[in-house]
Amino acid sequence: MRDFGVGRWVLSLTMVFLASSALAEGGPYLATGVKVGEVDQHSAIVWVRLTRDAERVGEDAPTITVLYEHPRTGELAPAEGSRPNRRPVVVYPGGFTVDTIRGAVPGVAGWARVRYRGADESDWRSTEWVSVDADDLFIHQFGLTGLEPGVSYEFEVAVRPMGSDEAAVSALIDGRFTTAPLPEQPADVTFVVATCTSYRSVEDPGEGYRFYGAALELEPEFFVHAGDILYYDHWAKTAELASWGWDRIYSLPRHVEFHRWVPSYFMKDDHDTLMNDAHPGQRTRFMGEFTWDQGLEMFRRQVPMGEKTYRTVRWGKDLQVWMVEGRDYRSSNRMPDGPDKTIWGSEQLAWFERTVEASDATFKVLISPTPIYGPDRGNKRDNHANAAFRYEGDKIRAFLAEQENMVVVCGDRHWQYVTRDPATGVMEFSAGPGSNKHAGGWPRDDVRPEHLYLEVRGGFLEGEVSRASGAPTLTFRHRSPVGELRNEVVIEAE
Repeated sequence: MRDFGVGRWVLSLTMVFLASSALAEGGPYLATGVKVGEVDQHSAIVWVRLTRDAERVGEDAPTITVLYEHPRTGELAPAEGSRPNRRPVVVYPGGFTVDTIRGAVPGVAGWARVRYRGADESDWRSTEWVSVDADDLFIHQFGLTGLEPGVSYEFEVAVRPMGSDEAAVSALIDGRFTTAPLPEQPADVTFVVATCTSYRSVEDPGEGYRFYGAALELEPEFFVHAGDILYYDHWAKTAELASWGWDRIYSLPRHVEFHRWVPSYFMKDDHDTLMNDAHPGQRTRFMGEFTWDQGLEMFRRQVPMGEKTYRTVRWGKDLQVWMVEGRDYRSSNRMPDGPDKTIWGSEQLAWFERTVEASDATFKVLISPTPIYGPDRGNKRDNHANAAFRYEGDKIRAFLAEQENMVVVCGDRHWQYVTRDPATGVMEFSAGPGSNKHAGGWPRDDVRPEHLYLEVRGGFLEGEVSRASGAPTLTFRHRSPVGELRNEVVIEAE
């Protein structure tokens, strides 16, 4: 595991102290922080967004109201928890705009650069300065290549105004990440998985989700957000408002701090594509001007992302992780089930089977934005645990049953669980929602025979691969939002 406990704070404070007197005034700033993503043995992506102000608009500012027009009377009324097929009308408080409402972090044009160096390197490597403007939503993703495997890298992001020289740096932010070990190298690896993080379910407004602080204390090698990163449904009625939603949640201090130190892999689900149970061809007036295609484009812009939104990464000899895409290639949820109905699409399914069969990792972990096994509620028809996608679900489950030491981790469900498939013994771990405020959707006393663990609570899932006892083990721990251990399952290699 990484050695970045006390040292990371010393690094941060030292950089801020040395740079503070030399920083140019007036911005741009980095109020939405940075995100490091898609880390493997030799590369990483650093996501940067330039902001007009040093801090987000506070929680004391007003926000928008969304009303829906009755098709016959023209009367405007709130949704009251439903998703009506009616035209939305976004009402801004008097004198306010998308740049001044609660949580807003307006962007600004400028220049950005990343410097980085490995633990044993004395000299910094640097990207070129890149100009960033409104056409890119003031975002740039820097691809770092030529990295060494299993090495801790410190980095520094600098920004400066348009029309300035390279010395006119107006903001700095530093951090650290570690590249993945080589496939033949035994390595202890800790990772965390979370899902379902709506803005309204944040425990501490203005600060952020508590689990980010608890997860950071575990010093994980990487983090996977398994989807439903934010919930567009009741407020993202335009692309402009969708972008505001990303800005407000990733400018929360706990979120900014976490992503400086933990590289991440981001997955999307329905609520960060368009709306609940979204699928291609869906027709509704509920989302206003915001469209399916805009949702797909917005996701790839707002998180560090490589060529495809499905991918696999190897972390040493004992761990390989697959992260699959559940929206881009799916059929309509309403289509009759059968061989042609799909969530993954034929290309992704073939890639998954091919890469799993080629892997010699001791443990194989499939992370899916939706359940593969469940059980799920009987009225749902959006995932492989539902009857609506049973044909493809059965095909995937049959393939998983043939693999040694393979487990499933899923997002989407608002309760934590571990289930074991009665027919094959394959286990599925639900990470649960990011907070207790977001928990629900399953009766607490409905414990099925396949449940090894069930709690209608929020928090996150910790995974740990270790050879501490000599033989490799994979341990999963369900934790509360503040890091309390709720459940532990230790898997020994067959």
